[in-house]
Amino acid sequence: MATCPECDAEIEIDDDDLEEMEVGDPWDCDACGSRLRVTNLDPVDFENDDDDDDEDEEEEEKESKDEDDDLDDLDEDDKDDDEEWEE
Repeated sequence: MATCPECDAEIEIDDDDLEEMEVGDPWDCDACGSRLRVTNLDPVDFENDDDDDDEDEEEEEKESKDEDDDLDDLDEDDKDDDEEWEE
């Protein structure tokens, strides 16, 4: 039986989930609500997954900034088109 690395509660995993489980899969601790990640299958072991959430947020922020930059480029192109029509 696996235990939560945050609260040391036993984590119950039904046989169907165990068959489909892969290293790296996310899992939530029912006892404390911590976000975990599978680190080993035999025996099943977990680690806290909070660090990965921070990385995901950073990547989403970067992607959002890239999209904003693309929109700024489009706005500048529109200004160039407008200037051509004014001439």
